[in-house]
Amino acid sequence: MLKIMKRSLLLFVLIGFLFQSCLGQNKQLTVGDSIPKFSLKDQDDSLINIKDYIGKKILVIFFYPKDESMVCTKEACTFRDSIPDFTKAGAIVLGINNGSVASHKEFKQHHNLAYNLLSDSGDTVKHMFGISNGLSNSRVTFVIDKSGVIVFTFNSLLQGKEHVDKALEFIREMSNYKKTDN
Repeated sequence: MLKIMKRSLLLFVLIGFLFQSCLGQNKQLTVGDSIPKFSLKDQDDSLINIKDYIGKKILVIFFYPKDESMVCTKEACTFRDSIPDFTKAGAIVLGINNGSVASHKEFKQHHNLAYNLLSDSGDTVKHMFGISNGLSNSRVTFVIDKSGVIVFTFNSLLQGKEHVDKALEFIREMSNYKKTDN
């Protein structure tokens, strides 16, 4: 019985992968790619234009599946707890998913999040980054340098805390490299 269940699961995953491929999904953006220009509403219903951030600080943009889900909440709170470290390293954190402005406001208040959550209700920006709607890559973090180029990505559905740890580790290494490069 267990063998049949494993085969069924494997077949289900394979069909899902093939279905996504047939939809013509864009390739996920990766290191060296420029981020797309976009504007989204934040939890306070204010329009955030990404071009206003480029050139000022390092950006950490994390896409996550759902407000208040277990792994998403752990990830969001780990980002919250690490905000002083990101700030010290010269970075700004932004979270994005297709939740509503109201959902983001409630999520931010409930967990005292110290960064903006952007509402991508039609998954437009998510798709601009080449992130499909499949489960396999619905939690992706990007680190973007001041010129708007992606310098680091991390993709793991179930490892929310690692998104924070790996992004911060990369930014620290990047900062140390620049200090020794002068």
